[in-house]
Amino acid sequence: MTLILDDVAVQLGDRSFNFNLQAAVGEVHAISGKSGSGKSTLLNLIGGFLTPTRGEIIWEDQSILSLPPDKRPVTTLFQSHNLFEHLSINQNIALGVSPAMKLGPEEWASVYEVLDDVGLPNRGDEKPGTLSGGEQQRVGLARCLLRKKPVLLLDEPYGALDAATRDDMLTITRAVIEKHRLCVLLVTHNPDDVDGLGAIRHRVLDGVLEKI
Repeated sequence: MTLILDDVAVQLGDRSFNFNLQAAVGEVHAISGKSGSGKSTLLNLIGGFLTPTRGEIIWEDQSILSLPPDKRPVTTLFQSHNLFEHLSINQNIALGVSPAMKLGPEEWASVYEVLDDVGLPNRGDEKPGTLSGGEQQRVGLARCLLRKKPVLLLDEPYGALDAATRDDMLTITRAVIEKHRLCVLLVTHNPDDVDGLGAIRHRVLDGVLEKI
């Protein structure tokens, strides 16, 4: 299974952006570039929050351009994990499946499973305030996994973490990618993130995505 961006272009104000990319399951593709170069624009196009003026975005040999964001095979982990302090960790994760948290027994079992995957077994009844910043980011990753979307977009998810916690998260993320066979795009300014995830390097230069 491969995510393909074929001559995807968009015009934002006086800026033009053009992206070509092929990313298969099990691969991590790192996207770097200066502020304003188009990194977030690329993720927004894949996620369905921007509509290109030209080109195709293809997954499993089918265009996904007509699909709204919630129907695309895509989920995003941001630097801000967006947890609700008044909800338990289990409930925060469950929001990834149902905003009303109306999950069946099998879905709740999946909540516990993804907590194990990110190294937080038996922590589901706690509130986010009891967790460190790195642990809260693990909860955000668990919520992404529960959505069972094969394309994972990482938008500078480790930027606020200290070096030791960052290394820990990179190890966990790599294991999750391999277990769940995810296709990953990572936006980062940190070469350690690229090396830690064994990523293929790309950069956005003058609005154009190029492999480096």
